[in-house]
Amino acid sequence: MALDWLQRDMMTPLPVGHDQLVTILKAAGETTRLRILALLAEADLTVKDFTTILGQSQPRISRHLKLLAEAGLVTRTAEGTWAYYRLSEDSFGNRMADIVLSHLDNTDLVCRRDSARAAQTKSAHAAAAARYFATHAEEWDRIRSLHAPEADVEAAILDILGDRPVQSLLDVGTGTGRMLELLAPHCVRMMGVDASAAMLSVARANLIAAGVTHARIAQEDIYALSQPSNAFDVVLIHQVLHFLDDPARALTEASRTLRPGGRLLVVDFAPHDQEALRLEAQHRRLGIAKTEMADWLDAAGLDVESADDIGGQATTLTVTLWLARDRRLQTDDLRPEGSVIA
Repeated sequence: MALDWLQRDMMTPLPVGHDQLVTILKAAGETTRLRILALLAEADLTVKDFTTILGQSQPRISRHLKLLAEAGLVTRTAEGTWAYYRLSEDSFGNRMADIVLSHLDNTDLVCRRDSARAAQTKSAHAAAAARYFATHAEEWDRIRSLHAPEADVEAAILDILGDRPVQSLLDVGTGTGRMLELLAPHCVRMMGVDASAAMLSVARANLIAAGVTHARIAQEDIYALSQPSNAFDVVLIHQVLHFLDDPARALTEASRTLRPGGRLLVVDFAPHDQEALRLEAQHRRLGIAKTEMADWLDAAGLDVESADDIGGQATTLTVTLWLARDRRLQTDDLRPEGSVIA
């Protein structure tokens, strides 16, 4: 965790009772539980992920997580039959986890092994999603339309972004390029990025067919975009976050590319109980709650301006559109770092 945060925040102690402090120290002071804390500092994980990474049984992992949760060091968020664990968002629990992990040598052999296995687990998740995209690339627009009234969602996107021309737009997880095609008349320059080469080949064909000539697309890692900071007026993330292990990290990386005062529009499913989508469509999350999204956006330096639902019916899912704005003041002196898209 960041040592600068510790140096800044430890100046204001948070008193805690003797028994609670002992509980916290006991919870953190065990090998497996310390390994769990270190892994959660990198990403939210499920019990299944931990059993794979740590090579321990489900009951044993569950007991360790229970003790960490009781101590206030981790929190649990249920999603259908799955549950994701993360470091506590409580101020004291979060600080204590920071203090413990700040003294942990990440080059330690155990840490390196756990990190490597975690990377393999994430790669497996990503590969499963990539296989799905590759198999369904040409029919992805049709599959997505089964989940929500796409025409209504697209109309809402246009309404939210308004009539004012957008100088530069980044579409993160562009997929088939549909959003670039939709927003082409309203943008001067557009960039679409996606991790799937198969999806990008479809996007290229679609954009050519639609006569869109002012959009570029590229294969990129959503967690490590090559795009410069302060480069885009609008960043769009449309139906992407529910596929990711770490949506918060993706939002933070996307927000980095926004100019001061720029807007981020996120479109994704509201919480639902369609468990089959985990296996059939490789969804990692069954929708995203508004409170959770608000926390992620706040941590990324953005202020939520609106969160609107497009209501689902018996056979469709509700879609939420979050509009957030970079809270930095706009200045004429701040220019994009590096070259802007041509």
